[in-house]
Amino acid sequence: MEKDLSLQLLLEKPFTMPGLLFKHYKALGLSDLQFLLLIHIRQFHQEGNDFPTPQDLVNRMTIDEQECTRQLKQLLTNRFIEIEEVKSREGKISESISIDPLFEKLHLLLNEEELKGQDEEKKAEEGRLFQRFEQEFARPLSPMEMEMVSMWLDEDRHQPYMIEAALRESVVSSRLNFRYIDRILFDWKKNGVKTVEQAKAHGEKVRSHHSSKNYSKQTEEKPKKRHPGYNWLEGDGE
Repeated sequence: MEKDLSLQLLLEKPFTMPGLLFKHYKALGLSDLQFLLLIHIRQFHQEGNDFPTPQDLVNRMTIDEQECTRQLKQLLTNRFIEIEEVKSREGKISESISIDPLFEKLHLLLNEEELKGQDEEKKAEEGRLFQRFEQEFARPLSPMEMEMVSMWLDEDRHQPYMIEAALRESVVSSRLNFRYIDRILFDWKKNGVKTVEQAKAHGEKVRSHHSSKNYSKQTEEKPKKRHPGYNWLEGDGE
C-alpha cells in the first residue's frame, strides 16, 4: 500500500481521479453508478462547471434524470459530496458540488488499512517470538511465562527483536531462565539500549570492564574457566 499518503496530494490538480479511488471505491461503499457520477462531477469541475445539474449529468450518461437525482441524494446522505456556497470577488453567492468528502473518506480508509496491516504484522511478530521461546526452552510456555512475555511487550514496551536478542544472550550465557532475561532487558533499558547493535556494543563495553577488573584474580598456572557469553549483571556468570 502507498506510504505517507496525504489528503493534500489527493486533492492536487489536475483534476484526474486518483488510481487509488478506482482500487478502493467499492470498499468505501460506492456502487459503480455512483462512482461514475462522481467521475462526471469531477470532469465538469475541470471544465469550469462547479454545479452540474442532474440534466447536465444525464446528458452524458444512460440513466434518466429521476435516477440521477436519486443517486445524487444518496451521495449527499452518505456524505460523498456536499453542497457549498461560494462567494465571488464581486460578492455574488453561487453553489458548488464539492467532492472533497470523497477524498477525506478515502484518506481515512487508507490510514485504517495501514494501521490494520501494522497491527496484523505486530501480532505475527509476537507470535513468532512466543514460538522462539518455546523452541529454546524445548517445551510449551507456562501461563505465567506467557504473561511475562506479554508484560515485556505491553507494559515495558520492549520491541520483539530486543526480547529475542535477550533470549539469545541467555542461551549463549547458559542462563536460560526468565528472571535472567528480565534482568538483561532491565539493564538495556536503564542504559538506553534500543537496538541489537547497541546491545552488542554495550555488552562489549561491559565485558571489557569486567575483564580488566578480574584480570588480577587470574593466574597463569590455573586460569579460570569463563562462560562463552556475558552475564549482564553478575560479571561472567560464574
